[in-house]
Amino acid sequence: MPGIVLRGSGMRFISRSLAIAASFLPFGAMAETESEIIFSRKAWQVEVVGFDDGSTACVAQVTRPRGTFSIWVFEDESVRLQFFSDEWEFEESNADLEVQIDRRGPWTLTNADLYQNSVLFNLPDSRDGVRFMVEVAKGKTLFLRDEDGADVRRFPLAGSSASMQAMVDCGATIAQGDAGGSGSAKRKSNPFN
Repeated sequence: MPGIVLRGSGMRFISRSLAIAASFLPFGAMAETESEIIFSRKAWQVEVVGFDDGSTACVAQVTRPRGTFSIWVFEDESVRLQFFSDEWEFEESNADLEVQIDRRGPWTLTNADLYQNSVLFNLPDSRDGVRFMVEVAKGKTLFLRDEDGADVRRFPLAGSSASMQAMVDCGATIAQGDAGGSGSAKRKSNPFN
């Protein structure tokens, strides 16, 4: 069973996740972010998101009645998984979980961040991280399970191959600083900042 070891994501990501979570609320007006849908295929939507600090991210997501599965790519090319449900109310803590795609072997996601309505995972920049993304792109159904293997949520992955490509293209664009935002412009104009 492959394992993905996750590290703490820090306060900057927690503040982002609050804005992200607000976007999933049924009445949520997002004061802290702006987003634009750049691709849609079957169960997936891919968006570019601008944060009020000038940074940008790309997100590919599947929304179901009981929750959302999202894959975030940030300007520094880090990748984070987010499972969101307004039925969840977490204290800030961590848990070991399991994700399985179709009938392939399950992935052990170690030390996931549980925060308010979200489960957050930092996907490592490694061979395992790439294999996980390939499984998502080729998969039909993703199962989120607790540490003991009991089903918590399931998400359809129809359209994931084209959506993962759109997200990769979006991620490459924001990593180059072409998606706009003052954060990208600052890095180009002052390499010491």
